[in-house]
Amino acid sequence: MNAYRWSDLAVGMNHEFVASFNEADVADFERISGDINPLHTDPVYAQAHGFQSTVLFGMLTSSLYSRLVGVYLPGQFALLQGIDVHFHFPCMANETLSVRGEIVYLLDAPRRIEIKASICNAERKIISKATIWVGLHD
Repeated sequence: MNAYRWSDLAVGMNHEFVASFNEADVADFERISGDINPLHTDPVYAQAHGFQSTVLFGMLTSSLYSRLVGVYLPGQFALLQGIDVHFHFPCMANETLSVRGEIVYLLDAPRRIEIKASICNAERKIISKATIWVGLHD
């Protein structure tokens, strides 16, 4: 886990990592969220509607933005204050996802960071893009 302090941060700093979600992760998210939409839970239904398999929950993939902020950029002293996510392309369980974020703005008082982020699949198709606002409590 990174532990960047305010004085360590600069516009242009970035971080990238890879992640994936398996079927057990999907089942856990279904249980926790209560979202039982068959597009996410029933492969036959998903295939009948033009998808190769069930589609990962958008909010499950978006949880990777929380990992980006809370673990990597800026890390330990982060407090996620807001996020604006737009979904562009569906993804399936077990796909390798690349998550990238870059600091685009720093507001000295009250120590607020703006990060532009994205999630792409192995074919570099954009799954989602986000603008994330983070407070720093170092």
